[in-house]
Amino acid sequence: MKFKSVLFAVAALFALPAWAADLEVSGAFVRASPAMAGAGAGFLSIVNHGAADRLLGAEASVSKAVELHTHIKDGDVYRMRAVEAIAVPAHGTVQLKPGGDHIMFIGLSEPLKEGAKVAVTLKFEKAGAVKVEMPVLGVGAMGPAMMPGQGMPGQGMPGHGPMEHGKH
Repeated sequence: MKFKSVLFAVAALFALPAWAADLEVSGAFVRASPAMAGAGAGFLSIVNHGAADRLLGAEASVSKAVELHTHIKDGDVYRMRAVEAIAVPAHGTVQLKPGGDHIMFIGLSEPLKEGAKVAVTLKFEKAGAVKVEMPVLGVGAMGPAMMPGQGMPGQGMPGHGPMEHGKH
């Protein structure tokens, strides 16, 4: 099983980035979901080689709704909240990653299985629609390539409290 997870992570590393106007989308992945899960999460990096833009939303056929989310610390609890847009600064990089901004797939039509791919259309204010194929990695995947010290709040990291998904 470990070999399979490593193989999927390596395949995700070599996925070709998507381009639109001055935006480069790379490192995209979705976490596999347990059989009874009603939601899933997707992550990626956006490198902007031009003027400022905003990610306004996303579309995918794997769920009833797709929302942009962020994490907010509320006392000792991290809560996920929907946001209207995610700023993509001029000549900057935005990382949608576990424990931060991410794409939320709500009302999954079926479980997200490791090894599958999810077609997602990102909607930008200026760049328009960008199609991205997101490989499904393991349930707790933190990315195609993890660096030491990366992690999600509440996932066994010292000094981090529990996480709760808030209502929309």
